[in-house]
Amino acid sequence: MLLRYFYDEKLAHASYLVGCQKTGEAIVIDPSRNLEPYFQVAKAEGVTIVAATETHIHADFVSGARELGATHTAKLFLSDEGGDDWKYQYAEGLNHQFVHDGDQFSIGNLIFEVMHTPGHTPESISFLLTDRGGSADRPIGIFTGDFVFVGDIGRPDLLEKAAGIKGTSEAGAREMFKSLLKFKQLPDYLQVWPAHGAGSACGKALGAVPSTTVGYEKLFNWALSYTNEEEFIQALLDGQPEPPNYFAVMKRVNKEGPALLKDLPVVTEVTSMEKVKELLENRQIVDTRPSKEFAKGHVEGTLNIPFNKSFANWAGWIVDYERPVYFLTNPDERDEILKAARSVGIDQMAGFINSDKVFRSGEFALETYAEVTPLEIAKSVENEEVYVIDVRNLTEWQEGHIQNAQHIMLGTLSGRLDEIAKDKPVLVQCRSGARSAIGASILQANGFKQVQNLSGGFVQWQKDGQAFE
Repeated sequence: MLLRYFYDEKLAHASYLVGCQKTGEAIVIDPSRNLEPYFQVAKAEGVTIVAATETHIHADFVSGARELGATHTAKLFLSDEGGDDWKYQYAEGLNHQFVHDGDQFSIGNLIFEVMHTPGHTPESISFLLTDRGGSADRPIGIFTGDFVFVGDIGRPDLLEKAAGIKGTSEAGAREMFKSLLKFKQLPDYLQVWPAHGAGSACGKALGAVPSTTVGYEKLFNWALSYTNEEEFIQALLDGQPEPPNYFAVMKRVNKEGPALLKDLPVVTEVTSMEKVKELLENRQIVDTRPSKEFAKGHVEGTLNIPFNKSFANWAGWIVDYERPVYFLTNPDERDEILKAARSVGIDQMAGFINSDKVFRSGEFALETYAEVTPLEIAKSVENEEVYVIDVRNLTEWQEGHIQNAQHIMLGTLSGRLDEIAKDKPVLVQCRSGARSAIGASILQANGFKQVQNLSGGFVQWQKDGQAFE
């Protein structure tokens, strides 16, 4: 048996290629939209990808399942659990098989047994893997998707918070409790292969270890320690992070079927500086340079989402999916930016703009914002001479915050600009200064000119002994 692990750091997303080396057949589990890594490994290992499957309709990235089925003729094994509202709508015309709890399917000498594990979503399934090509006559591991992670479990509140389906949080939590009872009956030796790691918004305390075992999770996963259902529900729903805006978009896209990559327009460079000026009037332009560079000088009206591990997440939060978007960037990063943006369904990418050419041209008015330390700004904060916006998550805010600050989580900032006072300078802060830098760019792009970013964030504020509550 061949098992290969793939991890997208920008999405904290894990996927797997599992192959039968005797027959040369392989399947991809929870594929990302970028299929190149799977085919590269398959070729190197001498196997052919003949199938794909996924544990549920994903909400945090565009699935590559339809692409594998439509473009590469892979057979799709898709969940038929969860009721009529959670059916895959793109399978007709593709080689597919809908699966239910207890069903089995084979890839060469590998047997996959379906286990319905609702809670995170109604249609969620897990796959018990048995290698009949070896000496094993029982499963060796389980692909849990967003059901059981290392040290955590899938959140049940996404359908309500992100998709607006009322009453589903508690119902999902109750389903999760039942699913975990089934998980606890599995043998301790089973390996557990989840679909996400630390940093994913699909849970609240995911571990950074790529895999685990059933026995380890029984001992150390906080969620498996509960025996009382009501106490479990309260603990599970408490403290879940804010779900990104784009989760609702991804859920719909993956249910209806994402656009095939061959049907997306080619993204080219905007070379005319006059055209760039025109775009600044009514289009969204995202500057992907590091925030320190952006702060020292940027084109008025542009947003700053640095191209780093958090890029896909914040792009999904901040970019308006209904409008074309242009990326002001280094040409060397274009291909990776394209993949990252498309991984969260930003398909209205209208063009790239060469940042070097723009800044060398001298044709654009540049603006800056100040990076201030806690010691420099503390007195102004105390005297309420500046308006403080805390863009951290709610749980961070509740653990402690600067006095007189207003909490507006970064992902919601664009929609809450009318709540911010315009009669005094604005100080934006987060934990370290990274998220608040993005917030500062949002404010400036929307007409707030007296903007400052707190260097070092709340961590430095505490280290310097400044007051907080």
